[in-house]
Amino acid sequence: MKNLKYILILVVAATFSSCNVYNFTGTGKIDAKTFQVNFFQNNADLIEPGIDRDFTLALQDLIMNQTNLNLTSEAGDLVYEGEIIDYRTTPMTATADQQAAQNRLTIRVQVRFTNKKKESDDFEKTFEFYKDYAGTQQLVGSSLNAAIKEIFDRITQDIFNESLAKW
Repeated sequence: MKNLKYILILVVAATFSSCNVYNFTGTGKIDAKTFQVNFFQNNADLIEPGIDRDFTLALQDLIMNQTNLNLTSEAGDLVYEGEIIDYRTTPMTATADQQAAQNRLTIRVQVRFTNKKKESDDFEKTFEFYKDYAGTQQLVGSSLNAAIKEIFDRITQDIFNESLAKW
């Protein structure tokens, strides 16, 4: 009985891997072999040093971890490029004495995606996410890094879904 269970698991795994229509990362069949992520310049009015590099690397890492595509610096089958267009902190709620009770850090990224194998997949789109935090808290150091990472995790996953997973 135990061997039958293992055989069934192997048959199911072989079926999914051989049909090449679906894989466990959620991407369908991808004709591309390579991808390139050009540097995402920070063009926001408020500049936070280093987030352009961090975002570019986060997008590269996500695609490498969720696909079998090879990263290249030029002539990629799939090309991601764009810029960080907004980085801002805004008060969301106020206390009775007109102090911010809650603030929101928002980052917006403009992305241009080119699929050289299937031009109908090309798009230009803005992706945005935010992190709310207490008005008494200062976003500096590790708390700022954690907030930016959380925002970038969401934005890069949304970009992945739009370009490769088609969700």
